[in-house]
Amino acid sequence: MKFSIENKLDINSIILYNNKEYNRKGGGFTDNFSEYFKEYFRKTDIWLWLFTIIATAYSLVLIGTMQRSGTYNYLFNQTIAIIIGIFIAVLLSLINYKYFIKRWYVFAGMGFFLAGLVFVFGVTVSGTDDTAWVKLPGGITFQPSEFIKLCFIITFSKHLSYLQDNDGIKKLSGVAGLLIHVGVPALLIHIQGDDGAVLIFIFIALVMSFMAGVQTRYYAILGGSVAVGLPIIWSFFLNNEHRNRILALFDLDGNALTNYGWQQYQSKVSIASGGFSGAGLFNGNRVEYGIVPEQENDFIFTVAGEELGFIGCVLLLLVLFFICLRIIVDAKNAYENKGAFICYGVFAMIAAQTIINIGMVLGIIPVIGITLPFFSSGGTSVMSMMIAIGLVQSVMNNQEKDMDKAKIRIGFRSRTKI
Repeated sequence: MKFSIENKLDINSIILYNNKEYNRKGGGFTDNFSEYFKEYFRKTDIWLWLFTIIATAYSLVLIGTMQRSGTYNYLFNQTIAIIIGIFIAVLLSLINYKYFIKRWYVFAGMGFFLAGLVFVFGVTVSGTDDTAWVKLPGGITFQPSEFIKLCFIITFSKHLSYLQDNDGIKKLSGVAGLLIHVGVPALLIHIQGDDGAVLIFIFIALVMSFMAGVQTRYYAILGGSVAVGLPIIWSFFLNNEHRNRILALFDLDGNALTNYGWQQYQSKVSIASGGFSGAGLFNGNRVEYGIVPEQENDFIFTVAGEELGFIGCVLLLLVLFFICLRIIVDAKNAYENKGAFICYGVFAMIAAQTIINIGMVLGIIPVIGITLPFFSSGGTSVMSMMIAIGLVQSVMNNQEKDMDKAKIRIGFRSRTKI
């Protein structure tokens, strides 16, 4: 039986029809429930689900041992955010990602709306120096840029696939359009002061464009332009705080007692104090006394370093590595370019945030407020990561080659064609 979205049939009628058909064939709820989940787990990336769950469980362990340094219940909030994030991720995995791509303009509008909220209601939260947060009733805050990244991945995937389908990916006009596409949200986020998020946007765009086939000469031109423009960027785009953070990297020991070197110097001391196997969970003195500022958030890696040592740090990085690896495999296995681009965008987001965050903690990159994916405390951060995983799973769970053959699940019964 074939249904049309345009007919707007009552969903209860569809469910009733499917139940009758199934009962006529002698099926039962338990058997069909089992078959439904067998099919779901057969099509989705089970390894990606597994490594994601491991990462979130590991994060709860680190946040649990860290929060003895204060009175705020980070563990409870993180647990709630993870549960909600997993629910949304599973729900997204059941929806055909082609619906998101086809309605790219909705996500473009959503991105502008979220950015606009910051300009109207933006606040600065403790431990940050940018106005990139919005305060909701009840004292809850969220960072819109985390969700704007996801909107950008969807719209940029649509843009790249359009250029590929119309032979524009290698044309200068096509590349110029891509620059405008990434430049607009990056500029809006820069005005808000969240330059760390700007770097992530740029990295996502570079990776997705490269995988789409943008020629390397354009990357060479871009790299050369940035190199030539560094003096201008240093003088006019960076403020005194940015410049001091960069200069502090060249002499962390000498800047250990300054506002620009203290955090990274102490983070290195904490990691070094853990040695090979660490002081043990709930035994790190520096964790207990909160020596490293923002150890629950951007500097959560120091908790693993001090209490679990080199072994704990390596395990953390391996979990993130395998998450990225599975997403690349999923991109390679995607039926068509739109799904692959979504996967590459999510990979770029997670990889870039991991590299930058670890670089900050080790004193290689200046502190720019980038969370460690899945591990840093913060509901907005972990929920955006879970939503990103849901998008990748949607690509794997909906591998139909064209929109006309897309299917939607109704209850636990059958798959009804649209």
